Amino acid sequence: MASARRRGMTATALLTLLLTATACGPVVDRQPRALRVGYDSLDGSLKVWPPRGSLAGDAAATAAVTEAVRDWRSPVDGRAHLPSSGILWSGAVEGTPLALVAADVPGESASWLLQLTRDGDRYRVSHATEYTDPGYLVYSDVLPVQLPGARRYLTSARVERLLGPGGRALASSDGLTEAVAVPACRAVEVTATLRPTRSLPRGRSADRLLDLGTATADPRYPLVRDETGSGRRALTGLDTCVLASERGPFGSLPRRIDDRDAPGSAPESWPSAGISVRSLGELALGGGDPAELEQLSWDSATGRMTAVVYRPAGGGAPVVSPADRSATLQTYALPVPGQPLVVLSWRANRDTSLAVPPGTSRLVDRPGLVVVPRPAMKQTFSLAGAGKTSYRSVGGR
Repeated sequence: MASARRRGMTATALLTLLLTATACGPVVDRQPRALRVGYDSLDGSLKVWPPRGSLAGDAAATAAVTEAVRDWRSPVDGRAHLPSSGILWSGAVEGTPLALVAADVPGESASWLLQLTRDGDRYRVSHATEYTDPGYLVYSDVLPVQLPGARRYLTSARVERLLGPGGRALASSDGLTEAVAVPACRAVEVTATLRPTRSLPRGRSADRLLDLGTATADPRYPLVRDETGSGRRALTGLDTCVLASERGPFGSLPRRIDDRDAPGSAPESWPSAGISVRSLGELALGGGDPAELEQLSWDSATGRMTAVVYRPAGGGAPVVSPADRSATLQTYALPVPGQPLVVLSWRANRDTSLAVPPGTSRLVDRPGLVVVPRPAMKQTFSLAGAGKTSYRSVGGR
């Protein structure tokens, strides 16, 4: 099934490259004057994103949406390539015109979901979220719609049924669901049933996603794939607003584009899929009750990421570290109130040994895990393995 999806992404990528190429040089005047309504993606004979919404056939609305998208710029001043972008939905929600556009920004290798509302005689981009997965936005089957106080979802033609938080079936009209209450800072599960298609001959009864909450700020995309349900279990009891903060796991590694910091773009550590957790053991501080120490892992557009979660005894608020890229020796700065720590983790075997600076107090010392007080000055730790030594420096400011 995964290979079928990747083939679909490859076909989409080739289409995008073809459209991009034909828009260059002497044929630039052939660019369409207006965005296409719908998107030219097929799964067999099924149009995955057909034109939908009560204003899909309204030429004036399409022209106004096109003008707003043409004027829009990404945080690093990238612009949408109109021939490879498309209006996925155009209609009215509770009496207010709304349009949803899949915008291709080739220079950033990114897809953006633009949400536009009408402001007088014009449309304006009210939300712009960046799809950071290496695949393409239009190959997704469920897209978030952000409205004041509630969430809606736009579903592709592959979706037969969508279950919202708590497993409640969501009613929809022309692919857009009813409003559903989603917490601001807590992850909830959304599950789609997919009909049989060429890429999924047997369909799919449970295509799972996590909605990270309505407080997720642009341009961070709030939906994360959760095929096995491990993400739902991993994020139980965690505040997604804390996870998404600049010091939290999901928001702590800023993105760089063309060797420049891009603070307005989605962080490199922003999750796209594969969230999971494993226990590292217990940690008791100052003679208190032992707390649970866990390692959180997830996939981002730039690779595998990890962080640690400290869950105090007695149900206190969990403490999380910034993200660390997956490495042989993982190091985490854990800001436990009153006693900031450094956690070092690795896959232990008989060939590995960790060396710490002289005089370092080891609060936990077991194969694969060492916890020390956070040093005031930068210090270097080394992990010797079979034919290779890994070095990591932590501490200081």
